[in-house]
Amino acid sequence: MSVKKLFDLSGRCAIVTGGSRGLGLQIAEALGEMGAKIALTARKQDELDAAVARLARQGIEAAAWPCDIGRREAIAPAAEAILKKFGKVDILVNNAGTTWGGPAEDHPIEAWDKLVSLNLSGLFVLTQLIAKRSMIPAKHGRIINVASINGLQANDPRLVRTAAYVATKHGVVGLTRQLAAEWGRYGITVNALCPGFFPSKMTKALFDKDLQMIIEGTPTGRVGNDQDLKGAAVLLASDACAHITGQALVVDGGATII
Repeated sequence: MSVKKLFDLSGRCAIVTGGSRGLGLQIAEALGEMGAKIALTARKQDELDAAVARLARQGIEAAAWPCDIGRREAIAPAAEAILKKFGKVDILVNNAGTTWGGPAEDHPIEAWDKLVSLNLSGLFVLTQLIAKRSMIPAKHGRIINVASINGLQANDPRLVRTAAYVATKHGVVGLTRQLAAEWGRYGITVNALCPGFFPSKMTKALFDKDLQMIIEGTPTGRVGNDQDLKGAAVLLASDACAHITGQALVVDGGATII
């Protein structure tokens, strides 16, 4: 098989959760450009409509379903609707997530529960459903769990204190490895994509306060941009990833090496 063919996603269907903006939309654009049909989920219908229109302008076939992955009862109806429309799911990108900042000693338990429900439990429920209904029967699948560099290390408390976020992202990396170990026999690869600092709604307050400190701690001398996750996402979604599984791929400009 040619290298170009290894990365070709024509005929594949990809779900991207939290795909209406930010890193999720960036990944959706990348997979769509390589030929995949895109199913987006997010909480807000207006943002989903804007994302579908943006993808359409790029020649990408996409559809969207409002779904709060943090509400367990909302997951199955959205997943079943996607399977009904596309008939299968070849690629699942678990990108939906949230954070909470504050000292661990004062972290509200309600915020802890919210992060666990969305970042970890909801991710597992959707992944389990898609694997059982589509990928395992097909003996093929690519699962990409968007974790974080905080899934591999603690956050510098001088920047932000995010106990629940760090705990859930470590959980995502651990779950990624376990699912890879169990589902490799079915032709399913499961990998974590671990971004460093990227501009987003989630990071805006941090960038407003500490952008210079972040840049000084990054060997490339900048934060991530709108292109930096695309190649990694295509790799992990493609046939080029057939023998890569259970890995945590860091995209951070080298911030975690110093």
